[in-house]
Amino acid sequence: MRRTGVREGLIVFGTAAVLAVIMTYPLAFGLGTLGRLETGDGAFSIWNVAWVAHALLTDPSHLLDANIFYPHGRTLLYAESNIGAGVLAAPAYWITHNPYLAHNIVVLLTFVLSAVGMYYLARHLTGSRPAAAVAAVLFAYCPFAYARTAHIQLLMTATLPFSMLAFHRVVEEPGPGRAIGLGLTLVATALACGYYSVFVAMLIGSGSLYYLVTRRYWRNASYYMALACAAAIVLVLTWPLVGSYLDLGNGGKPFRTLQENRLHSANLGAYLAAAGLGNGWLLPFAGRFSEVLFPGILALVFASVGVAVAAKRLVLRPPAPGDPEPAAVARDTLVFYATVAGLSFWLSFGPDAGLYTLMYERLPFFTLMRAPARFGLMVTFSLVLFAAVGLAALLRNRRSAPCLAGLLVLVALGELTPVPLDYREATPPSPVYKALATLPFGAVAEFPFFYREMDFHRHTYYMLNSAFHWKPLVNGYSDSFPHDFLEMVVPVSSFPTLESFGILERHRARYVVFHPDFYDRRSLEKLNERIHQYRDYLRPIQTEGDAWLYEIVSWPTREPT
Repeated sequence: MRRTGVREGLIVFGTAAVLAVIMTYPLAFGLGTLGRLETGDGAFSIWNVAWVAHALLTDPSHLLDANIFYPHGRTLLYAESNIGAGVLAAPAYWITHNPYLAHNIVVLLTFVLSAVGMYYLARHLTGSRPAAAVAAVLFAYCPFAYARTAHIQLLMTATLPFSMLAFHRVVEEPGPGRAIGLGLTLVATALACGYYSVFVAMLIGSGSLYYLVTRRYWRNASYYMALACAAAIVLVLTWPLVGSYLDLGNGGKPFRTLQENRLHSANLGAYLAAAGLGNGWLLPFAGRFSEVLFPGILALVFASVGVAVAAKRLVLRPPAPGDPEPAAVARDTLVFYATVAGLSFWLSFGPDAGLYTLMYERLPFFTLMRAPARFGLMVTFSLVLFAAVGLAALLRNRRSAPCLAGLLVLVALGELTPVPLDYREATPPSPVYKALATLPFGAVAEFPFFYREMDFHRHTYYMLNSAFHWKPLVNGYSDSFPHDFLEMVVPVSSFPTLESFGILERHRARYVVFHPDFYDRRSLEKLNERIHQYRDYLRPIQTEGDAWLYEIVSWPTREPT
């Protein structure tokens, strides 16, 4: 039995790996050079994963002190820390020191693990391997995942099925081993994605009470003990990170206002938005959609079958003794996931729909979530589980079930295969960054220093290239910013001037890099004039090519004559 399980696991993982290579083409054929470089978020994700991998391998005690917004500390916490992604990337980064390759390996793994996780959850709930195989594809390659390939944390969808599988195992047979498994899975979820850790916390928190009632566990001490053990593991292992995020708060004020969250809420068009080869025809009907949340045509079709199966089991008769799945799952588990789908759909519309506002005002962690639309993933997750139930009912007792499932997998892949993903070839790093890697320690300021809020994301270019030297940067970009950064962006942008020298002195900068190609002709002429004016304070190190590198050798106290 054990050998059979290992063989099945290898087949599932291997098949998922092959599909990931195909469904993310051409990523696997350019692991070391491709990235979502057309967006600041894509560059940020590559830098973020590389930083975590680098810090874990060189100085774990300063993991949270990312090399941005220098000299501020704990700057990794200004956005998703992505520690989970960094852990997965660490082996590849250790071997190659290539930030693109390390990141892209993780991207492929997210699709693989998502398919594997859904396969085992669906198989556990339905008892049907063919149905589980189709469900794995429907979830791993849902339109939401493809729309978020620039956000590594949102690709960590595998945390949902693995967490719920561990939870269902505890519900069915509470015990120490399963409790530890649940606790460690939740820890992995917390390190992988803040949003998904909140989703899972809500699912398991409400599910624990729900099954306490439906399974009549009032006097089952092992149930209470298992849940308490899992909670203790999560609290102990994640508190250093969670506590650091809470310490970063602003005096108890919400991290996000309701108005900000309203801008990132779903609309009806979001649930029609997709870009697959088989469902892209729906896009014109989506109008001005706010997110990509269409669950998939096959997911909806077979979910409706699953709903019908559940209704029949619930209304007409209870499951007969010894009746195989999905009958046994139709009583409380499907009611649970139907409720999850409905409430998640409601929450995804944000403050204007009411429920989100209610929870925002009563649950502190809701203030961390600026994008209610992402609750739509929970709708897809629940619908895919219903689809697995429907497929299990249709394929039940059919000798041709494996062949039919294989055909449905191909149809699902055809529907969900996206239009070509916008991966772009990275340009080789400037020789300036290789020179910086050899120089003594010192903070770097890069120019132009983008000072308009709409241009802040352009600092990610400097952040990504810092992965080739890892010196601290005065520049930075994240979900949040230090207050003094927002105050100094305008005056420092005119460097070199007397005022901007003073700012860089307070930020303990030692090196400055100019990118002449980023300036227009008139601005470049003025820059050269100022560099000449302050030539006694700037030692040129490399001043040819697409970037110029200087070292600040002293600090002016008055305007040069």
